Amino acid sequence: MKSRYYLGWFNHFFPENLVKVLQEDITDRKSLVMISSNPSLYDEIGSAERSWLDQAGITFEEYHVINYCVQKEEAKTLIQHASVIFLLGGNPLNQNEFLVDYELSDVIKRSGAVVMGASAGAFNMSAKWLCSEKLGFNVETSSVYEGIGLDRFSILSHFDLENNMSMVQNELSPLSEEMDVYVSNKDCAVRVKGDKVDIVGNVFLLSHSTMQKLDETL
Repeated sequence: MKSRYYLGWFNHFFPENLVKVLQEDITDRKSLVMISSNPSLYDEIGSAERSWLDQAGITFEEYHVINYCVQKEEAKTLIQHASVIFLLGGNPLNQNEFLVDYELSDVIKRSGAVVMGASAGAFNMSAKWLCSEKLGFNVETSSVYEGIGLDRFSILSHFDLENNMSMVQNELSPLSEEMDVYVSNKDCAVRVKGDKVDIVGNVFLLSHSTMQKLDETL
């Protein structure tokens, strides 16, 4: 498997250091396949996420959005032939349900494509993620969801850390005893290539209930 990018949310565009490695990693630019986080809304086309790539000078011959309008087998075929798979931001619960319904996790794992996820998409790329009211979800009971599991860690991406650091640490500590949790706000990225993890922006690592800020590596 090629590089994986766990992104926060970018209010403008990718920073230059992120653009540089994306251009190096994304050499095959035939097909961008985007997986909706609101798959029942057929007008979601990943405009923001596409604009980030466009601004970085990364364009593709074909663009596809997978949602409930696309048949299951066609969705799998599109993923199998994708140059880049981009799990869109939005609603991680809806996206998680869609990945299960369409049995896409194993297809994505077997793909040779670069895989990217923004916010909700980053959640679902990871091994597990916590859904709780304190983390902004409209739920009464906290639950841990299984993601695709491209890497064995958890992500909390695109969350207001500055005003909630202690709460986030307390809320995610039980999960951090099982696996590392990368925590970031907007304009951040965690890039995994082989055994190397690279950091862009303000990213923290919560491991065994201890939080530490990570140095940028790109």
